[in-house]
Amino acid sequence: MADVIHYRVKTDLGAFSLSLDLDSAPQTAGYFGDLFDAGVFDGSTVFRVVTPDNAEMRGDNPIDVIQFGHFDMDNNPKQRFEHEGTNISGRRHTRWAISAARGDIGQNYPSFFVCMRDEPALDFGGGRHPDGNGFAVFGEVTDGFDVLEALRNRAEDSEFLEQPIAIQHVYKPAHTAP
Repeated sequence: MADVIHYRVKTDLGAFSLSLDLDSAPQTAGYFGDLFDAGVFDGSTVFRVVTPDNAEMRGDNPIDVIQFGHFDMDNNPKQRFEHEGTNISGRRHTRWAISAARGDIGQNYPSFFVCMRDEPALDFGGGRHPDGNGFAVFGEVTDGFDVLEALRNRAEDSEFLEQPIAIQHVYKPAHTAP
């Protein structure tokens, strides 16, 4: 049985559940689990909804993702650890995968995104990140898909939302399925 931790993310548009995969991406999943447990995401926002129609950054490789947490990498806690790219974890950026936003390779900060469709350009060797190392998938959405669709439907003309959506609370549910 896989070693996973379950969390619930409550936003102004509803709640959804995540599972963090400690087997495939132990450092990345552990990092985000620690941030969730410490309340770092409580009061943060959904600040970016990227669609093929509004992609501004790296428009040659448009993606379809929703980004959560803290936008300003320079003024938020960062931690460096081994980059657990898809070549290491064996996980891929498929629909509903959750992945760590990053700066340089191994530079992590409190922000993650959910893939709204398969996104091979975000995998190791993909063309989305200039260094070719891609991003680190560390879990997946397990329910509340309708909430994610509602969040995506709030996309604006720009990928960075002028009206971010509040994240009220991220927590471990009282009971999780085995």
